[in-house]
Amino acid sequence: MSLATAGRDRMVADRARPHRGPARWRRTALTGMATLLVVTPFLWMLSLAFKPPTEVFTYPPRLLPQQPTLDNFVYVWETTNIPVALTNSLVVSFLTVLVNCLVATAAGYAFARVDFGGSKLLFILVLGSAMVPAVVQLIPLFLVTRHFPLAGGNDILGQGGTGLLDTHAGLLLPLLVQPLNVFLARQYFLDMPDELADAARVDGAGELRIFWRIYLPLGKPIVATIAVLSFTGAWEDFLWPLVVVSSPDMQTLPLALSSFAASGVVQYGPLMASTVIAIVPALLIFLAGQRHFVHGLGSGGVKG
Repeated sequence: MSLATAGRDRMVADRARPHRGPARWRRTALTGMATLLVVTPFLWMLSLAFKPPTEVFTYPPRLLPQQPTLDNFVYVWETTNIPVALTNSLVVSFLTVLVNCLVATAAGYAFARVDFGGSKLLFILVLGSAMVPAVVQLIPLFLVTRHFPLAGGNDILGQGGTGLLDTHAGLLLPLLVQPLNVFLARQYFLDMPDELADAARVDGAGELRIFWRIYLPLGKPIVATIAVLSFTGAWEDFLWPLVVVSSPDMQTLPLALSSFAASGVVQYGPLMASTVIAIVPALLIFLAGQRHFVHGLGSGGVKG
């Protein structure tokens, strides 16, 4: 490179640098403001959860409690339905994760790798079911749950009892297979090399063994993505439990939080403490699968 060329490149870089600096600062400032807007409510929620009642309405308000206390958490745990609802939500959410991780990955592999008659039509039907609003599905799902054969006192025709209403199975029913998870799994497995399956078939392996021994272990990112999406979907579900649950013993956490917030005088400390209890499990699940979740979600929409 000549001295003239090097000098010209340096001049171009020097002219561009002042413009990059302000742009970088603007991006940083906007990112910081957006982060502050998102994080501030959570910080204030944590602050109220650990404040005694005498500090809740102090003026000027302080973010850090002067006398931190766990009394709000003790009150919530001992006097409300939150512990029972927490157990129900954990049971429903983890069963939802287990079933979806198995069924969605197997269905996604079949749509992506197994050539069978009607596969394209069946996949279109699966995707089409994801386009139907949840509110529209409430009445059919309720009728299926109410008249489930040989459950809750029902006969073989689904008459005479309550079916799966007010049970864990009833809460699970609409969450067992989620079309979005099947779609993401199919897209992920489409992007994997065919040579892996071809080599296994040469060795005499069947499709189930190829899926279980080769593709599923290599599909940890999509499994983590399905696990996070399934858990958060079941954890925050409010409408379906509101329809099928009638007894306090079967309430999930969103229902219990709603009942607590609507019960008489609002106690902000215990209410925020119960909200912290509700957030922690979902946050831990996301943090545990964050690395795989981002990879799996990105890979799941690459190939059509």
